[in-house]
Amino acid sequence: MTRLRLRILFGDAMLGPGKAELLERIRETGSIAAAGRQMDMSYKRAWMLVEEMNDAFQAPLVASTRGGPGGGGASLTEAGAEVLRLYHGIVATAQQATADDIGALEAMLRAPGAGDMSGQK
Repeated sequence: MTRLRLRILFGDAMLGPGKAELLERIRETGSIAAAGRQMDMSYKRAWMLVEEMNDAFQAPLVASTRGGPGGGGASLTEAGAEVLRLYHGIVATAQQATADDIGALEAMLRAPGAGDMSGQK
């Protein structure tokens, strides 16, 4: 299945499908650790990505509370929800705008296994 994966580079900062998915999973789970686990990502890596995003934008995208007897947690801020909404809108617009050209490229692809008589890939 053909997919369009879009990364937006803002100088040193970047927002792409991985960070967007992390934000979505934080929103769903209420936890940076749980979101990272769902993505087969270490807790440290998930925290690092959250810190990168929080540092890149004027307002933090994720708010977290420290663990303790009741446990910690995390949630998207208003800014986080808006960044996620805008990112998904940009991706949807790009998919719509490029659908015909992507279809033309797909039509030009060699069929799987075509032209390879050796059986090797």
